[in-house]
Amino acid sequence: MKTDLKLAWRNLWRNKRRTIITIASIFFGVILSTYMTSMQEGSYAKMVENAVRFYSGHIQVQNEDFWENKTINNTFVETDSMKAKIASVSGIQLVVPRLESFALASSKQLTKGAMVLGVDPEKEDHLTEISKKMVRGKYLKKGSDGILMGETLAKYLQVDVGDTLVLLGQGYHGINAAGLFPIRGIFKHPSPTLDRQLIYMDLATAQDFYSADHLLTSLAMLVNEADEVPYIVNELKAKIHSPYRIMSWDEMQPELVQQINGDRDSGAIMKVILFLVIGFGILGTIIMMVAERRREFGVMVSVGMQKIRLAWMLIYETFIIGLLGILSGSLAALPILYYQYFHPIKLGGQAGQMMVDMGFEPYMYFSLAPKVFTFQVLIIFIIIMVISIYPFASALMLKENKALRA
Repeated sequence: MKTDLKLAWRNLWRNKRRTIITIASIFFGVILSTYMTSMQEGSYAKMVENAVRFYSGHIQVQNEDFWENKTINNTFVETDSMKAKIASVSGIQLVVPRLESFALASSKQLTKGAMVLGVDPEKEDHLTEISKKMVRGKYLKKGSDGILMGETLAKYLQVDVGDTLVLLGQGYHGINAAGLFPIRGIFKHPSPTLDRQLIYMDLATAQDFYSADHLLTSLAMLVNEADEVPYIVNELKAKIHSPYRIMSWDEMQPELVQQINGDRDSGAIMKVILFLVIGFGILGTIIMMVAERRREFGVMVSVGMQKIRLAWMLIYETFIIGLLGILSGSLAALPILYYQYFHPIKLGGQAGQMMVDMGFEPYMYFSLAPKVFTFQVLIIFIIIMVISIYPFASALMLKENKALRA
């Protein structure tokens, strides 16, 4: 085998131009497919991160009826037993308690429905980073009797920092909820939907307003690695049962999952076309190589070389070409993607504005996840192995007398 590998290596460089052209086709194919996959996966990861940090977190614990019927009555108490069970699951970075309900927000003659979110200010800021989105006023402090509200909602109600907002709603088990709340700050939420309806207040203040002492509608969790979410969800489900429900971000935001899957499918079509071009380029070169060397093969078999050995030597040649193309392409792609990972591409014009309107940063992000590289290598390696069938079969079916007259 060692001798055959040496012969295969030497045979490749007898025609340097042909070998370099074949390696180059694989080289550029690996770079293009890796770049495309990295850009896709990086954008998807950023979309998920944005969606998670807008509001939902990676995972939520809720009353089992809350998601379908979001009323103040479908709440629960965070017991010491639940805290211990959650703490026993590794990979959870942060747990944020919330009380979410509806209220009518009024100022003078203007009224609008709003989503009131009672939060622990410090923990909530670690998750959603609302303090970085403040445009006026100050962020909430623990125990504050004031509120924060979205800029769009504030403009509609014609209020500003220092004004007082009237909130009217229904508390726990039908108790009237009404109160006057000073506006401590106004934020600009990346999500237009939340910016025109969201009001934050301290958790204890919200519980008092809705007469829901110690009650929560959800525990939002942030995990260390997004890829670990399915495993953490399964572990939580094994420990926390009815009347509670464990929901992951993809269950809470199915439209985002559909958007990602649709984009991934369209990207897969482009990659299939790219791989077909690469495959046919390699196949054409291999067919030309076999045709040009037919007389050489006839001479080798005539002087005693076994056809099976010749066939394996041609497979080694094909494998070496593929290996050189894959390695060189991957090594060339790595510094490019490393740079793009830390310097994402900024989108301008209509594309950038469309992303801003959707609540996302106008950048094209890249990923350095191992699957970005391994997937391309695996696919191209399979293509090369399939193509190697042709020279293998050609050697086995070689007719010496015809080959010597070629």
